[in-house]
Amino acid sequence: MKIEKATFDFLNNLKENNNREWFQENKPAYEAALKNVTEFIEQIIVGLSGMDPHINQDISAKKCLFRIYRDVRFSKNKDPYKSWFAAGISVDGRKLAGPEYYIHIEPNGTFIAVGYWRPDKNHLEAIRQEIDYSAPELFEALKKGGWKAEDLSSEDKLQRPPAGYSADNEHIELLKHRSFILSMNISRKDMESSKALETVISSYATMIPFKEFIHQALDQ
Repeated sequence: MKIEKATFDFLNNLKENNNREWFQENKPAYEAALKNVTEFIEQIIVGLSGMDPHINQDISAKKCLFRIYRDVRFSKNKDPYKSWFAAGISVDGRKLAGPEYYIHIEPNGTFIAVGYWRPDKNHLEAIRQEIDYSAPELFEALKKGGWKAEDLSSEDKLQRPPAGYSADNEHIELLKHRSFILSMNISRKDMESSKALETVISSYATMIPFKEFIHQALDQ
């Protein structure tokens, strides 16, 4: 199972012709690309269900996929369509209040990620408390997959210590995170390979111990 060249070609063409007229004229190409991506997500779900007790084969790929239509109401960018496909994979599709798998499929920007983006206040406090009390467990979980704490995305991070934590806390840099995410880029060549599904699943597998640490923090 792989992402077809035609799917990437459609996304490239859409990026260059991001308007409703072109999209309607090329609806069959969109539908073929969507079918390819949906089937790929279905196979990811099957693969993950054998490794992660929080994932089962009954999860709907369609519930996991994000719509290709952009919400332009509050954006300076008025392009009506995204030039990529994306999915959030969890028991609640893309709407889980907890850690999940993410895949972003774009010709020159495909990547996968695992973690919890912008948890609500209670969940964020629980994760920070777990790190404060049990940081060695987090480090060990990361190490199992060949990761380090420094690999966590630092894009969404406080400048100052969060309330309740002092600047001299041993793990203050981790505690400043507002999102807890590992990610990995995957080339178009690898996504078009016959081993694409295997590549994605094996890459996700390295992140599962980290995901379990988040579940543990939330008592999920």
